[in-house]
Amino acid sequence: MKTTIKTLALAASILLGAVACTANAGTSATEEVKQAFAGRFPNREVMSVSETPLKGIFEVVVKGKQVVYVDEKVNYIFVGDMIDAERKVSLTEEKMADLNKVDFSKLPFQYAIKEVRGNGARKMAVFTDPDCPFCKRLEQDSLKGVTNVTIYTFLYPLDELHPDASRKARQIWCSKDRAATWTAFMRDGKPLTGSDKCDTPIAKIQEIGSQLGITGTPGLIFANGRMVPGAIDTAQIEQLLNAK
Repeated sequence: MKTTIKTLALAASILLGAVACTANAGTSATEEVKQAFAGRFPNREVMSVSETPLKGIFEVVVKGKQVVYVDEKVNYIFVGDMIDAERKVSLTEEKMADLNKVDFSKLPFQYAIKEVRGNGARKMAVFTDPDCPFCKRLEQDSLKGVTNVTIYTFLYPLDELHPDASRKARQIWCSKDRAATWTAFMRDGKPLTGSDKCDTPIAKIQEIGSQLGITGTPGLIFANGRMVPGAIDTAQIEQLLNAK
């Protein structure tokens, strides 16, 4: 199971800072867990506590969108994915998806390159880097054949990984037909030749992407608010486009 560095850091700080605590009588099980957790780890703000399908084990969401699992007295802490073996899905990943939901309607579409396929009824947004090989895979393979969709492409160059990406992003934005230039470059491999000298929203997009927690590209956001990292396959894209 995958474990993030942040989650490991949280676990380490929890174990180092533990102190004794007892919960008040007459409170619900989740409230008792919340009080016990807060007592043991006063520097960690608890956002929510929920029961899990595993009897006696609770899910605790700590500020910073970090998920850990504890027993009812918070004597033990579990870090990592909780898997539903019957459904073969990670309950932890499902929770993280809920925590990371985005209000799609509030995305700054005026800063996006808009492409309408078919009736355009389904909607998705892509934060993408013109020099990212996974972004090109998404454009050339995963999105190939997907129709009846409106795709909003936000130019999101990762300068620390791709030093020339910002210049290319500016060239695309400064072109006369942004959608055609983007398509020709990413899907057909046509080199960019235009100027990069114009006002662009790239810095604003980078700020918005950072606020949304997008740390890699491509970063996909669907109309239902689901945010997904990486170049997922066509079947997954279709499933998420159709999800409510």
